[in-house]
Amino acid sequence: MQTGAFRTPKSGIVSRFEPRSPAAPDIAYMDWAGHHRDRVGLGIGGFFFRAKEPDALARWYADHLGVALPPESYDQRSWEQQQGATVFAPFAADSDYFGRADQPWMINFRVRDLQAMVAQLTAAGIAVEVDTEHYPNGWFARLADPEGNPIQLWQAEGADRD
Repeated sequence: MQTGAFRTPKSGIVSRFEPRSPAAPDIAYMDWAGHHRDRVGLGIGGFFFRAKEPDALARWYADHLGVALPPESYDQRSWEQQQGATVFAPFAADSDYFGRADQPWMINFRVRDLQAMVAQLTAAGIAVEVDTEHYPNGWFARLADPEGNPIQLWQAEGADRD
């Protein structure tokens, strides 16, 4: 059974996570006070945001990034992604990492082949900025959707490689 502990960067609180059983290692942990807690270890079930033209923007994501359109009924299955690393990281309110000061979020998509994805997007006339630095966790590129929302593409390496 995998167990561990970590110190949160800002609070300094030490949190222990201890799965309840090897059969369900990612659904529960033990908090700093020794209480069992459930967690959202199954993954992100949706990403919802406001758009000026939601139908057109959903079509752009489907056409250029392969993100399936939302189901039209409850009988249709939602878009599925390959299981893999996900970073969930709040940033300081004054961070310029997302671009515009009024931009509260940025989405990061994992890609299998960053060069191929960049070529596909640029061939479609979409501006993509490739980060030339190779990080221990992989390669990155940035673009924006038609409404100016920042998108980061990530070809994972190291511990996060699929």
